[in-house]
Amino acid sequence: MAEQQENVVIRAGDCRLTLMPALGGKIASLRVGSHELLQAPLKPYGPRTKTMAFSDADASGWDECLPSVAACTVDTAAGPAEVPDHGDLWRIPWQALHSSGDSATMRANCFSLPLQLTRSLILSETKSGSRLELLYSLTNLGAYPVPWSWAAHPLFAVDPGDRIVLPESQLEARVEGSAGATLGLSGDRIPWPKVRRTDGAISDLSTAQNPNSGIGDKLFVGPCGEADSWGALDRLHLGLRITVRFDPSLTPYLGLWLCYGGWPESPGPKQVCVALEPTTANEDSLATAALWSKWLDPGETVTWPMELNIDRIETESQEPAEEQK
Repeated sequence: MAEQQENVVIRAGDCRLTLMPALGGKIASLRVGSHELLQAPLKPYGPRTKTMAFSDADASGWDECLPSVAACTVDTAAGPAEVPDHGDLWRIPWQALHSSGDSATMRANCFSLPLQLTRSLILSETKSGSRLELLYSLTNLGAYPVPWSWAAHPLFAVDPGDRIVLPESQLEARVEGSAGATLGLSGDRIPWPKVRRTDGAISDLSTAQNPNSGIGDKLFVGPCGEADSWGALDRLHLGLRITVRFDPSLTPYLGLWLCYGGWPESPGPKQVCVALEPTTANEDSLATAALWSKWLDPGETVTWPMELNIDRIETESQEPAEEQK
C-alpha cells in the first residue's frame, strides 16, 4: 500500500518538501514553517490504475503531467496511443535515484508512449525565503518518433483575497475550460485580469475568490519571452509570495487553474487552489497538433529547468474580494 512506502523529505532553512515515489513522485507537501502551501488531499491516498480519472484519486499536491494533460488518442508509427487523464506519471511508482538533505532525483517511464522522465530537485535557503530548482530530462526509449507535451501541476492552496501576479505584458488569456462555461468556450480569448462572465458578473481573475463560489477556470497565457516567463501567487495572510520561473525556449506557456469550489463536479470535497503550470503547449490535449507540438526522435533527450521561489513579503490586511454585478 502507498502509505507503507518510504517518503523522501528534503529541507533547507524553514522549508520542507515531502515526496512520495510510490504515488507518481508526487510532491505531497511543501511547508514553510507551520504553513502548508499545497492543496490537501480530497480523498485518502491509495493505489491508482492506468485508466482512472484524476478526480477519482486524491487530486492534491504537485504532480507532473506527461505526455498530455487531457486524455486523448494520438497517432504514432506503432499505431494509436491512448493517453489517460492528466497523463501517465501520477499513476505509477517512481524510482528514487538519489536523495540527500536538500536534494533528490527521481525517474519514471510512461506507459502510453516510450518516454522516460527524470526530475532533479535542489532546495536552498535565500535571504528572503527559499528556492526550489528543478531540472527535467526527457528521453525517447522507443524505436520511433513520439509526440509529447508536459505541464507541471502544482496545486497551491489559497485564501480569499490572495493575488495572482503576472507580468504587465500579459493582457489576455486563452480559455481552455470554465465551469458552466461562464468565461466562454474553449479557445476563446479573454482580457486579463478583469473580465465579464456570461452571467454578467465582472471577475477580477487575479484575486482568489471564496471557496463556495463554484469557480473552476483553466486558462493559458503566452507564449512568453525571457522577460515575462514567470507567474506569482501572493499568499497575503501568510506574508509570502510564491513565484514560478520557466525557460521560454522550451516551455513558453503558463497554465492557470483557478479553482474555488468548482471542481470536482462529483459530490464531495472540492479543490480551493491556484495552479501555476509552466508547460510546453497552450492546449491540454496532445492530440491537438499546432505550432507548439513537440516530437522526440528515438534515443533523443531534451532537458529544461523550472524554478520556484518562496519569499517573505510585506502585506496589508485585505478583505476578500467579491464578484461584482
